[in-house]
Amino acid sequence: MRWSSRRPVGVMVMTLRRALLERELARLGTTFHQSLALNAAAEGGAVERAHLLRRMTGALKVDQAVVLAAVDGLVAGGLLRALPAGGSGLALTDAGREVQRRVADAVAGITARLYGDVPAADLAVAGRVLTLVKQRADAALAAAGNGTPAAA
Repeated sequence: MRWSSRRPVGVMVMTLRRALLERELARLGTTFHQSLALNAAAEGGAVERAHLLRRMTGALKVDQAVVLAAVDGLVAGGLLRALPAGGSGLALTDAGREVQRRVADAVAGITARLYGDVPAADLAVAGRVLTLVKQRADAALAAAGNGTPAAA
């Protein structure tokens, strides 16, 4: 793929960052969508399946089937387990906690390599610009009836 000066820099950075992350995730035997589900389960110790589906489909602008496949793969792989009370909650298993920790370490390493020596003031400006662009994109999607605002 050839990069053009007309391609927004935010898109280029996110594409390249995701490519680096996908390589690390492949080494860990997980996918991008699975890593997000693991992170969500790790945040509160458990997550309701319906909440996870809404959160991921809204943030990623993907079909529910994509998220279900990721979650089902994690359950089948022994990284997530259904909670007893009704079975609608999901929690990390010990193996899931270990994979999620490795994912977090990989993200931290990539982030440090890419942004570590960039001055804080420059990162703050970039963050404000990208936040503004995200807000506009969310508004455009909402106006078109094609999605809910993305998670930060």
